[in-house]
Amino acid sequence: MQNLSGMDRARNALERGDRLPGGFLPVPIAESWQRCRDLGLDPGLVPRGEVVPFAAVTLRRQKMESLRRLALAEMQVLYAQIAGSNLMIALADASGMVLDTISDQAFMESTAGRSIIPGSLWDEARRGTNALGLASDASQPIGVFGREHYFTCHAHLSCMAAPILDSHGQVLGLLDASCANEARQQHTHALVRMAAAQIENGLIFQECADNFILAFHPRAEYLDTLSAGLLALSRDGVVTALNRPGSALLSGLPVGLGARFDTLFEMSFARALDGLLRGGVVPLRDAAGSQVLMVCRQIAPGLAVRNLRREQQVPVRDKGGAVPGFVCADEALKAAMADIGQAVAMGMPIHLTGETGTGKELMARHIHAVSGRRGEFVAVNCGALAEQLFVAEIFGHEQGAFTNARADGSIGLARQADGGTLFLDEIADIPLSAQTALLRFLDAMEVRPVGGLKVHKVDVRIVSATNRDLDEMVAGRAFRADLFYRLNGLVLHLPPLSARSDFALVVKHLLQELAPEVAITDAAIARLAQREWPGNIRELRSALQRLLMRRREALIDESCFVDAAADPSDTCPACAGRGLASRICREIRATYRTCRNVTQTAKALGLSRTTVYKHL
Repeated sequence: MQNLSGMDRARNALERGDRLPGGFLPVPIAESWQRCRDLGLDPGLVPRGEVVPFAAVTLRRQKMESLRRLALAEMQVLYAQIAGSNLMIALADASGMVLDTISDQAFMESTAGRSIIPGSLWDEARRGTNALGLASDASQPIGVFGREHYFTCHAHLSCMAAPILDSHGQVLGLLDASCANEARQQHTHALVRMAAAQIENGLIFQECADNFILAFHPRAEYLDTLSAGLLALSRDGVVTALNRPGSALLSGLPVGLGARFDTLFEMSFARALDGLLRGGVVPLRDAAGSQVLMVCRQIAPGLAVRNLRREQQVPVRDKGGAVPGFVCADEALKAAMADIGQAVAMGMPIHLTGETGTGKELMARHIHAVSGRRGEFVAVNCGALAEQLFVAEIFGHEQGAFTNARADGSIGLARQADGGTLFLDEIADIPLSAQTALLRFLDAMEVRPVGGLKVHKVDVRIVSATNRDLDEMVAGRAFRADLFYRLNGLVLHLPPLSARSDFALVVKHLLQELAPEVAITDAAIARLAQREWPGNIRELRSALQRLLMRRREALIDESCFVDAAADPSDTCPACAGRGLASRICREIRATYRTCRNVTQTAKALGLSRTTVYKHL
């Protein structure tokens, strides 16, 4: 009751405009209340619900595409873990602009659900004390519960947010779980932090695909958990990325980007790599004398790997002689690729179709390799360019040609691709007004910058792609027929993942990229094959990353799946058959079996020892 009366005193002082009493609020909340008061915000009013235009949200989503792709997959998992409690999961950018939400029906129809929508802004100056705003400002996870919110109208909410940081420690985005205060879940805050950490690790794997990625921790049992440090290194041992646990484990050492492995650890990079590439756990000391254990989670592409027992496959070569950097053993896909060499030799434009995530950009890069062209491969996401900027981005512009033009002008993406390949992705999203200019360029291969007079001749191979039906768009006059016929010299359709006969090879190929030393059982592949995979290969990659985080042994099997049938004996009697409670209980008990220590189990999961004892 003391806490309740303390909150009552604090709220009464806030709403009367009196001096805020000390000691009754967490320090970050008290400081935020004072900042809001200094801004002149009235806690009794409803804050202005500013929402940016959807076009601005779309542009921001495009800029955060890599993060958003990983975050949406984790949001689905997080929602499944804590659903059924009047809940919303939200992704926001670093400024607090909401980009995506997942919520249940009850929350969606509530006042809060109608406020937390894509484009809504949740910085402190607009919305008062809230978890998104505080997590962004402090770069730390934070919860704001019930009447800790500055505005009285938010007193029924509990919000828990965690920042998603890059390897420089800068906030890239924010993950938030909001629910009705009375439905507040004990473990929600820990789950949000874990989801944010998983996204950060996923970004390292995604953005450092050409690097070695090493996991390290003082304890072997933590090498497969979110507590492990992840260190990305170039082939010559230069640090390109380091996650938060890694920064903490190497605290006090010069761990900034550009540092060298040899300055961080007493063992040389070459010697450590020799042991790591054999699939073993390598003990070594850091430069401060602390011992850690290290394993290799990703090998830089093109490096010969010894003693890793893997199913090998003969690479498929097309008539152009280039080896694809992806699996293409499916008969339908091989048939579609058979004509690439001839089409390239004839100078035909190539049009790729297929669902989102089927690998259209990878195929476009392969076509560029087959062509043998020495110029750049330049990819353009047509859906990410605003209508008024499309022509200027593709064809360039002179300095001062229009408002917000670059001060020194731009040569444009078409000239950047001269001698190479211009990949027009999401071609269906090109505005009608710009389609005429693109058609004229394709016919003449001449570029005139916006605001300029000089015409530049270029030699560019065109590859286009879309996941929409251009025939229908042409029939509906949403896409120019003459442009469509100009683009589809050779049409190559990429089948959805669920329809591919080489699904198992795709799984093993992705796992080889993510964690070369980890095997996967046939039963686990069969479980994966049962899913629909609407996000195709992108979704499968995210799913494999989650399975790698959950595995307890040196392989992925059926026990790694969240939806695996639960043994009733693996939950405490109070949690048996209770959805979220039984899920958390199983996680705690499984982690304890690995750690064999209550304190370490609590630390690994971000829970209290009392909570762990309760479930054991």
